[in-house]
Amino acid sequence: MINKDLSVEFLGVHFENPFLLSSSPVDNCYEMCANAFDAGWGGVVFKTIGPKDFKVDEVSPRFDELTKESTPFVGFKNMEQIAEHPLEENLADLRKLKKNYPNKIVVASIMGTNEKDWEELARLVTEANADMIEMNLSCPQMTSHEMGSDVGTNPELVKKYCAAVKRGSDLPMMAKMTPNITDMVPAAKASLSGGADGIATINTVKSISNVDLNKKVPLPIVNGKSSISGLSGKIVKPIALRFIQQLRSAAGLELLPISGIGGIETWQDAVEFILLGSTTLQVTTSVMQYGYRIVEDMKNGLMHYMEEQNVDHLSDLVGLATKNTVPAEELDRDYKVYPVIDWDKCIGCGRCYISCLDGAHQAITWDDEKRLPTVNIDRCVGCQLCNLVCPVGAISTGEKVMKPGREGNPDKKEVESCRLTHF
Repeated sequence: MINKDLSVEFLGVHFENPFLLSSSPVDNCYEMCANAFDAGWGGVVFKTIGPKDFKVDEVSPRFDELTKESTPFVGFKNMEQIAEHPLEENLADLRKLKKNYPNKIVVASIMGTNEKDWEELARLVTEANADMIEMNLSCPQMTSHEMGSDVGTNPELVKKYCAAVKRGSDLPMMAKMTPNITDMVPAAKASLSGGADGIATINTVKSISNVDLNKKVPLPIVNGKSSISGLSGKIVKPIALRFIQQLRSAAGLELLPISGIGGIETWQDAVEFILLGSTTLQVTTSVMQYGYRIVEDMKNGLMHYMEEQNVDHLSDLVGLATKNTVPAEELDRDYKVYPVIDWDKCIGCGRCYISCLDGAHQAITWDDEKRLPTVNIDRCVGCQLCNLVCPVGAISTGEKVMKPGREGNPDKKEVESCRLTHF
C-alpha cells in the first residue's frame, strides 16, 4: 500500500491533506463538518456566515442539473444562499469543531454588506477559534447587491472590504473570487492590496441550466418563475483552471497562494489544479453526488500519482504546468500531425466520417461495403476531431509533418494524443 505525506502549508497553516469542503450546502453545521473530518477531509470552509441582522429566506426547490446524453451529471445549478442558521449558532459550531477536532482546519467563510459588517464578522470568527478566514466576495445568487459577486467585480470595494477584515482579525485570510468577470487579475490584486494573504477561486458561474419547454420557465421552477444562479460541477472545471492559470501567470502574482475550487471530482482533477498553481483544493458538487467518502478516492489517487512521479512533497508539484501554458501567438504552428486508424479496434460506426464531413475538413473517406474510414492526407489539417469523437479509441495521433515552406524536424515536435488518458 502506497502511503505518501499529503500535508501542505497554506498561508502559514498546516493541513494534513489539501482537501477541504468548500463553503456550501455540504458543510452547513457542526454535524456535517464533523462527519467530513471523520471521513478524512483535511479542512472545511464552513458555510458562509452573514451579519446578525441579515435574514436568509430560501426558495424551494433550489437545485437543477445539467446532463449530456448518457452522462447523468456534468453540471449542478444551485440557488441556495449563505448559512441560514443564526449567527450565534454558527459561531458556536466553529468553537465546537475546533475543540473536538484540534488538528483539523476550520476556515470561516464570511460575508458582510458594509465595512462594519466585515470587520465585526472577522472579529467574531476569530474569537470563535477559526484557523483562517475566507471572504465570500463572489456568491452569484444573493438577494442584496451589496453582497456576493456584485462586490467581487468591483476592485475598489474588494480592497476596502479586505482592509476591513484585516482590521477585525489577524488570522490568515483569502478572498474568494468570482468567475463572472472578464479578467480576475485586477480584483485579485485589489484584494492583496487590501490585506488578503491569498486567493480562493472560483465560485460558481452565473447560469440558466435548463428551460422547461412546456411551461416556458427555466429550472428549477419556484411558483412559476426562476432566476439566474450559480453553476458548479465538472462543467466549470475548464473555467476554474483558466482563471488560476491567468492569475499565476500575471506579473507580480507568480507565487500567489491559491485555494482551487471548481469541478474537482477525481484525483486527476485535483492534480490538474495543483499543477496549475493551487495548494489546497475545495470540493462541493462531488460530495453532493458521492458523499464525504469521495475524499478517500482522491487521496489514494493523489498518493499513487506522487509515487509514479517520484515526488515526496505536494509543494513540489504546485504550478509546474503554469510555464507550459503560453499565449496563442506563441504556439508552434509549423507542423501538423495526421490521425492514424487502428483497424483492429475500429467498429465501423462512421462517427469519424460524419464529424469530419459535416464539422471539419472533409478529410475522411468512407467505404460503404467494408464500413471502414480512411484518412485523406491531402485534405487533412491535423485538427484531430476524429480522434475525439471515436467511441472506442481506434484513432490516435500518427505521422508528424512540417507545413510547406517551414523548417524543422517534425520528429522533435512533442505531441500527445487528443484523448487524455491517465494511468
